[in-house]
Amino acid sequence: MIIEQFIENKKTNPASNSHEKPLRSLLKSISWRIVGTIDTILIAWIITGHLNTAFSIGAIELVTKMLLYFFHERVWNAVKWGKK
Repeated sequence: MIIEQFIENKKTNPASNSHEKPLRSLLKSISWRIVGTIDTILIAWIITGHLNTAFSIGAIELVTKMLLYFFHERVWNAVKWGKK
């Protein structure tokens, strides 16, 4: 039943088969990094007890992980495995 619904959805919604555009990947990476950075800042604050240190760690982590995620998404978007 679930598989039949999935197949039917693919037939009626061909846009779901399209590739993501780079802008979509960029916006997804930004929104995810906001959530992830808040988490990192909170964890760093709990561990260090210093809010300034926590924000410093969060700022570095924000930039590096956003770039890594963007390129990770673009590589996976190019991989044909698992797509029809």
